[in-house]
This record gives sequence, structure tokens and C-alpha cells, in this order.
Amino acid sequence: MKSTKSDLEVRALAKHIRMSANKARRVINQIRGRSYEQALMILEFMPYRACYPILQLVSSAAANASHNFNLTRSNLIISEAKVDEGAVLKRFQPRAQGRGYPIHKPTCHITIVVKNNNQ
Repeated sequence: MKSTKSDLEVRALAKHIRMSANKARRVINQIRGRSYEQALMILEFMPYRACYPILQLVSSAAANASHNFNLTRSNLIISEAKVDEGAVLKRFQPRAQGRGYPIHKPTCHITIVVKNNNQ
């Protein structure tokens, strides 16, 4: 079965992003299903730290689509966007009287899938 440009899906993946998965999901939920240009505008003006790596990833997915498959960036929509939990970096914070409190530094894996809009 040949794939046409209309059902072609292009993905970009960022692994081990030093951020909580829930904080990244808060931003991802805003751009899922939007067009490429709308997603860029939303990510540009949202006040969260998670926006920058997601903005880079959306741009990377669009670049993959235009470079590898000759798709027009203005016709792209974000068909799938998900955040999975990654490994947790475990550290100890020194406390009084020789104690140590555990510190968990979560990471996440972000996947963006774009496809050509059927117009």
C-alpha cells in the first residue's frame, strides 16, 4: 500500500527533557489538533517554561516534514502530541544533624506527530 501525501505522518521526538511530565502536558494539551502556525503563536506567548522545548520540537517536526517529504509547513496540523514520563534523577539534599532528604528530578519524553491537512 502506497502512502499519499494526505495520510503521511511525520514525527519528532525529544527524550530526557528535564521537566515534570504533568507540566509539559499542560502545554501540550493546548496545541494538540491545531495547525502549525496556530501552535507556534500559542507556544510563543504562553508563560510556561515547558513552551520552549515544545516549540523547538514542533519546529523540528515541521522541518522534517518539509525537508524529507516536501510538505508545505502552512498545511501541517499537529495530529498527535504526547508526553511520557522518563527516568527520574535521584539526588540527596543534605539536612541538619547528618540527615539527607531525597530529591527527585523528573524527566519526560515528548512526541509530536504532524500530518498534512486535507483541504
